[in-house]
Amino acid sequence: MKIYHNPRCSKSRQALSILQESDVEVQVINYLKQPVSKTELANLISLMGIAPIDLIRKNEAIWKSHFKGKALSDDALITAMVNHPKLIERPIVVHKDTALIGRPPERVKTLL
Repeated sequence: MKIYHNPRCSKSRQALSILQESDVEVQVINYLKQPVSKTELANLISLMGIAPIDLIRKNEAIWKSHFKGKALSDDALITAMVNHPKLIERPIVVHKDTALIGRPPERVKTLL
């Protein structure tokens, strides 16, 4: 399993704890320090079966000041998240060909 993790986020820490307690091998990716490529992010969005806008943290200051209210294409939204990883909702958990946003953290149990 793989978790795109922000250690400063309590929900992300809770999701990681659930995975670690489940005795599965987990690859932890701190996406703020190990940036996600545009291709990788597009693939994650596809695995989740969501639109890019659904992965955006709309309460982030960078969203409000630079992007809110603008008509942005899916490609532009993905580029915004790659350039400003704080905009990415977290955590993202991947298992095989399935990915989900781990909010609430207990949701990651559906992948176990």
